[in-house]
Amino acid sequence: MLFNTLQFAVFFIIVYSLYLVSNHRWQNRLLLLASYIFYGAWDWRFLSLIWISTVLDYFCGIIIDESGNIRKKRVFLFLSVFGNLSILGFFKYFDFFAVNLHDLMKLFNISLDPVFLKLVLPVGISFYTFQTMSYTIDIYYGQLKPTRKFFDFALFVAFFPQLVAGPIERAKHLLPQVLKKRDVTLDKFYEGCYLILWGLFLKVFVADNLAKIVDPVFSAGPPYNGVKVMIALYAFAFQIFGDFAGYSNIARGLGKCMGFDIMINFNLPYFSTNPSEFWRRWHISLSSWLRDYLYIPLGGSRKGSFITYRNLALTMLLGGLWHGAAWTFVIWGAYQGILLMVYRAFSPILKKIGEPSNIISRKVWRVLRVVLFFQLVCFGWLIFRAQYHGQIFEMTKSIFTNFHIEHGIGIKRDFIWLLFFILPLGIIQFFQFVKDDLMAVYKTNVLVKAAVYVIVAYLMIIYGVSGGNEFIYFQF
Repeated sequence: MLFNTLQFAVFFIIVYSLYLVSNHRWQNRLLLLASYIFYGAWDWRFLSLIWISTVLDYFCGIIIDESGNIRKKRVFLFLSVFGNLSILGFFKYFDFFAVNLHDLMKLFNISLDPVFLKLVLPVGISFYTFQTMSYTIDIYYGQLKPTRKFFDFALFVAFFPQLVAGPIERAKHLLPQVLKKRDVTLDKFYEGCYLILWGLFLKVFVADNLAKIVDPVFSAGPPYNGVKVMIALYAFAFQIFGDFAGYSNIARGLGKCMGFDIMINFNLPYFSTNPSEFWRRWHISLSSWLRDYLYIPLGGSRKGSFITYRNLALTMLLGGLWHGAAWTFVIWGAYQGILLMVYRAFSPILKKIGEPSNIISRKVWRVLRVVLFFQLVCFGWLIFRAQYHGQIFEMTKSIFTNFHIEHGIGIKRDFIWLLFFILPLGIIQFFQFVKDDLMAVYKTNVLVKAAVYVIVAYLMIIYGVSGGNEFIYFQF
């Protein structure tokens, strides 16, 4: 069941109507049932995996909290983490490791007959696995008290607005909202509707139209035209942002309508000037999860430069692998780790150089840094989007050796469509950046707000892609 379909609209209207006339206890029961229906619409068999994670972490959390024996606490924390990662690893990585083990053994002239399970990847498994793991980890470190209300905990795990593509919520943020009575006000409803509208615009107008430029280029084989690759690369940068930020905005909007406050997952990432800032703005729920549960426990930046660089590299490698069972994601993670390490190494020099004293020069300097770093981000997206690692090399080579505009209207047409689909997004994002507020449009005067709503609705109706295309991050 996709957010960008009539089926979901009918589903949510029914659920929301019943939600408004129910008390707190029955609101939670209704949302739990609705969440299972929502997830079961893809494949009801995978509901068993959510149940296993729910039951496992519910009881592990209670035992960890009640036990006064540190060894017992560690045993049940291990059981929780191992159990969740085993399910994730079995469904997501079994075939990947099987084929790579087979290829490795061939180097030593050892013949293996690998078993390939060809399992269907349960939608959203990476998201809710990380969400439930954070619950027991926080209890172990004394940052959270477990709940004894099983069905309310089950709702925290399966809450349908953010179940299948995030944000990856923390129990200490979302669980109290489940347990306490929520206020549903007109202001929250209007704010939620704005977030839903903006999220749908990012998906059906921006992302799904840009996919028409991106997919033909990446699905073709070499040789590649460098100009086409660059256009497709810029298009994918805004496609993946529109697709993923669109989902996150819709999730936040649905939650807001019901009185929930779901965390911000994207905060103008393409205005970043360096990799550290980028990861504070892009997929915030994942980057902060990796920081708090992997980077810092490894030692963070507290044990010298070598350990810091090791921790950055390992964290980003595992972050890349989290996205999927392919070497392209591992290479992308390594690339992001290298960017972070290089930036950290040169940060002292950059601080000594400082910024220009003149205000105009400072603004120009910032624009230059944003533009330059955006090119580095886009090269990362080439690695991320490539279908195999050889394609990364071939496409990169084409940019430097085969960069010319071919005869015909194909390239010019794609460039014009690229500008058309990103221009409205760029204008809104610039306004949000200047105001330093993601809700700047919603908070502006009535005439400007009405004009934006009309233009957004018009562009969606006339140019929006219908048919309910899946969100990119469903495959992760």
